Amino acid sequence: MPSSAKCVIIGAGIVGNCLAGHLARLGWTDMVLLDKGPLPNPGGSTGHASNFIFPVDHNKEMALLGVQSANQYRDLDRSVDSGGIEVARTQERWDELQRRMTSATAWGVEAKLLTPAEVKELVPFISEDVILGGFYCPTVSVVDSLDTGTLFRQEAIDKTGMQVFANTEVLDVETEPEPGTGLQKVTAVVTDKGRIECEYAVIACGVWSNRIANMAGATIPLVPAVHQMADVGPIDILAETNNEIGYPIVRDMDTFCYERQSSGSMEVGSYAHRPILHHPDSIPSNDEAALSPTEMPFTQDDFDPQMEQAIELMDMLGDAEIKYAINGLLSLTPDAMPCLGETVEVRNLWSAAAVWVKEGPGMAQVVAEWMTYGYPRVIDAHGADISRFYPEERPDEHIWARASEHFNKTYGIVHPAEQWESRRNMVVSPFFEREEELGAFFFQARVFERPQWFTSNADLVERYGVEEREVEWDNRWWSPITVGEHLNMRENCGIFDLSAFQIFELTGPGAVEFADYLCVNKIGPVGRATYTPFLTPDGGFHSDLTMQRVSEDVVQVVTGAFDGPRDLAWIQKYMPKDGSVTVTDLSRDIATIGLWGPNAPALLATLTDADLSQEGSPYGGLVDVTLRCGDEDVAVTLFRISYVGDAGWELYVAWDEAVKVWDALMANGGEFGLRPTGMGVYAVSGRIEKGYRLQGAELESEYNPLEAGLARPRVKAADFIGKEAYVAAREKGDPEVLMCTLTVEDDHDSQGRRRWFQGGNEPIMTMDGEVILDSHGRVSRVTTAGYGPSVGKQVLMAYLPRDLAKPGTDLQAMYMNEKFPVKVVGVDGPFDPTNERMKK
Repeated sequence: MPSSAKCVIIGAGIVGNCLAGHLARLGWTDMVLLDKGPLPNPGGSTGHASNFIFPVDHNKEMALLGVQSANQYRDLDRSVDSGGIEVARTQERWDELQRRMTSATAWGVEAKLLTPAEVKELVPFISEDVILGGFYCPTVSVVDSLDTGTLFRQEAIDKTGMQVFANTEVLDVETEPEPGTGLQKVTAVVTDKGRIECEYAVIACGVWSNRIANMAGATIPLVPAVHQMADVGPIDILAETNNEIGYPIVRDMDTFCYERQSSGSMEVGSYAHRPILHHPDSIPSNDEAALSPTEMPFTQDDFDPQMEQAIELMDMLGDAEIKYAINGLLSLTPDAMPCLGETVEVRNLWSAAAVWVKEGPGMAQVVAEWMTYGYPRVIDAHGADISRFYPEERPDEHIWARASEHFNKTYGIVHPAEQWESRRNMVVSPFFEREEELGAFFFQARVFERPQWFTSNADLVERYGVEEREVEWDNRWWSPITVGEHLNMRENCGIFDLSAFQIFELTGPGAVEFADYLCVNKIGPVGRATYTPFLTPDGGFHSDLTMQRVSEDVVQVVTGAFDGPRDLAWIQKYMPKDGSVTVTDLSRDIATIGLWGPNAPALLATLTDADLSQEGSPYGGLVDVTLRCGDEDVAVTLFRISYVGDAGWELYVAWDEAVKVWDALMANGGEFGLRPTGMGVYAVSGRIEKGYRLQGAELESEYNPLEAGLARPRVKAADFIGKEAYVAAREKGDPEVLMCTLTVEDDHDSQGRRRWFQGGNEPIMTMDGEVILDSHGRVSRVTTAGYGPSVGKQVLMAYLPRDLAKPGTDLQAMYMNEKFPVKVVGVDGPFDPTNERMKK
């Protein structure tokens, strides 16, 4: 074993092997690959996991990386297109298959809906009277993950001389403090065969990943969970094919089961049984395991109900025997997404974990590009970024609770706005008790509870004549109160709880220079705030936030609840090593209140004698004032800005003093029509009426500020991350695509029902019904959708080619497998395009 290497990869399953191959393709050398088990099957999930790929998912990352992985398997000739059918037993599932047709159209995956008789033509042994129909994808594939991993591993050996050590146990991952950042840095991997000093280490060992990370003082939030599988046979009709896979794979979605031919037998897999979770320390070793460490003893009682349902669908299964059955282990995370990227606690310690066989090669490519270029190029991986987790999301208590909740939703029908039931009220705002008294309905933004609407505003529904939505799916996780709150804000004013804002303070003699290096737009003078992106090294969006120059050597970074940990990790990644900058998290020290609407200035004036005019409190300016809150004076910083397109401010106040400001505004707000207003207005309807962009929706690493319509007239002189790529994009001239808003011109479906887009990546199409792609293969799809009460229409946001981005262009948008006419508004929103309301 070598005493040193540039990169040590821990885990030789599908992910670790593919990662080695991709790193070799990108020019990496001096690598070592370790696994505690034998090769080619070291005993992890790769050796037994369901080895088929259904290429359609509603989530963009999971869908496109699944397609990418399937193509990589095909490129190595380790894949067979068997086709696959998802069958529906219920009307609710049949409606969901319409939604899956929409996603298939968006991602360019061939698919069609089948009648029960058409399903039986492809699968003659199915009981057609049990189903309403099916969703058929001919490109569903069966792959050889062990052989594919072997080929990628051998490629790395051939290209770089990578050394491989099987049957080698990792005992420790050593670190040392990194100057200037407060983080640790990986220095060595210690094994039972020796110690390897290294610059990089990658943890790609599946269900054991968090245990290895803990050795270094890092976390990879996942838990090993059981997925039951049984091999049932022999079955004559399957054996007669003389083929490993001769019939399409069937996913019996309503019973959370699948049936996949395996030569003369049928593999029946279930996601319907009770969640069965294991601590990694309870997993047996290779020597102790009867089969392999992750093929655990089968618990028959858990499987019996699913077997009965499988026999109902395919009665031939009742005449066969279970030949082989396991409680197979796979990895689950708190939010059902993978854990990719550099760990937040230890520099150069990377995670490639919680990845299933179906996405293995694609996600390995993501991590390889991330390590090489500073951010992935194949796709924006923000949803899988391991830095997304707050500290409260990393303990086992949280991981196990959330994994238990979402395991049975693996084949479930999950609404885009669906909320978690477990682990609520983890972090609440200073106004939480007040909001509960007002009947707030809370949505959770990662760990933060935020009011989506207030039932105390139910009278606004009658005042503004708002109706419930006809179709239950469109009405789910929504309330007409949201529309009433929106219209009241436009007519009077609303108060918003923005205390989930994440605030990071940069201090020190190098703070302003460092802040300028992080962001595209120039940091302003003291008392000014700068709205700006952070870019990736390739010039795409990483973050979207404000930088507030609060004093000569102090800049406060303000970002949203969903992006806080990622943005903090990005800041720490680029921190100067000379100690000239310190970063402090003030998110629980400072609370934020939003106050907007035409009456907001008059209401605020009842609490202060400060000049609240545009001269005294200019747009983008920070002004320190004192507010009279009952018998006390409270110091507040006013920031005139608006994410809802109306006059007003964000008010920054000490967390412990914030409720006094809330109470004072509410006490004086009656004559000004003040109402508590939820995030349904702030994050959706108010925002999209103005066409304001959102990180992770409109703003992704695959797009740059020119395309998003956020480029300033000039580029600042100071260097910043992504500057070279950004300048190159500007020099190319007009961007190929533009972010646009569109309005739905007729929202009635073929049954005459009004339908309401949910912003779930629905494709934008030409009037001829063609999906719109640019030269980079990026599809025009709905990034955000919602009703714009002030304009009386549904508003969509999407990137469009320049020739289609002209105001008035007629296009179509698909929703639930039907096409609806839409019209381009332009690069701005349909409401108050001249910003007159914010200037008052």
